[in-house]
Amino acid sequence: MTAQQVIIRPVAHADLKAVAEIFAHYVSHTVTTFEQTPPTVADWQQKLDDLTARGLPFLVAEWSGDVAGFAYAGPWRPKPAYRHTVENSIYLAPDLTGKGLGSALLGALVDRCAQADMRQMIAVIADSGSRASVALHERFGFTHAGRLTGVGHKHGRWIDTVLMQRAL
Repeated sequence: MTAQQVIIRPVAHADLKAVAEIFAHYVSHTVTTFEQTPPTVADWQQKLDDLTARGLPFLVAEWSGDVAGFAYAGPWRPKPAYRHTVENSIYLAPDLTGKGLGSALLGALVDRCAQADMRQMIAVIADSGSRASVALHERFGFTHAGRLTGVGHKHGRWIDTVLMQRAL
């Protein structure tokens, strides 16, 4: 990946169809997300509106002119005491993994959350058997904060989640 190939920028309304398509793959074919029904473009617009109102980033990675992935930071929990803690989400087009897009997105997300006066970032990673997401977060200074055993059930199996955290 070179700087000319990838552009990290705020999501635009025109990107939401691609965001919905990328996420739908993970909903339908993986345990990476515990969602069971793919959100619609209207659902993604609502998420964008909510995050924008909160001053939180929602970014896309543009690769050769197309949306190749996205990342956003949302509230960790709804209670007011958690208002300075966010949870990150990163998803890449399934045919574009392993090209450094996740690193580009996570780096930009961390920077923008710090600029938004967030204090902590949490990653809740489904233990799908692949260490890729854990390794990505470790490279950005996240440390292991715990494991929740068998908390998700999808595609006929029970799934653990790995909790990771970093100060911003």
